[in-house]
Amino acid sequence: MLTNEYVLIFSRSFLFALATLLPILNPPSVAPIFWTLTEGASSATRLALAKRVAINVGLMMTVAMVAGNVLLSFFGLSLAIVRVGGGMLVVASAWRLVNSVDGGTQRAAQMAESFTPEMAKARAFYPLTFPISCGPGSIAAAITVGAQFRDQDHLASLVRLAGSLPGVLLVSFILYICLRFAAQFLYRLGESGTSVFMRLSAFILLCLGVQIVWDGAHELLLGMLLELRAH
Repeated sequence: MLTNEYVLIFSRSFLFALATLLPILNPPSVAPIFWTLTEGASSATRLALAKRVAINVGLMMTVAMVAGNVLLSFFGLSLAIVRVGGGMLVVASAWRLVNSVDGGTQRAAQMAESFTPEMAKARAFYPLTFPISCGPGSIAAAITVGAQFRDQDHLASLVRLAGSLPGVLLVSFILYICLRFAAQFLYRLGESGTSVFMRLSAFILLCLGVQIVWDGAHELLLGMLLELRAH
């Protein structure tokens, strides 16, 4: 191939990864959930958590993109099963947020005293990274992006990988920015506006979880019907 063709492959892979992962990850909708789950944490703790969550999401999507299909085949899992299991985790997390009691100043102060660095580290991956920030839908999308790496031209496959990785990095950076400045955004909404926005975000997250479970269950049911018809 000519150099220009490889540059074109690189650019297309970058745009494909960005266009596929960013809408599903949807960083702006994650910000209020992040703020709610880190209630009582100091600004420094939230900043550290935002960095850690963004790094975790980038690593998860990269692993899913590069080795997702291999890992699923190794464990004998299908994307439908991943959607059902991960979707149930999203539903459970969103349900707790929807039914959470709004805390006042005194409760926030009490939580600030108990929100230790150890607690922050414990929450950095679950539930802040998975399934809140990077759920089964994002993982499935990353695996889909990784499917394009298969090419008889090994150099073209490497170029596609090289083009997709900056896309993942940019998505992770956008997530970090949204989490980093969640406080400033929510402050402009005011106390009542923030409460409404958080409840609405939690409800949307709940609906997304149900949709993910349904997509997985629908795929499993279709597969079962096809097998019955074949026999």
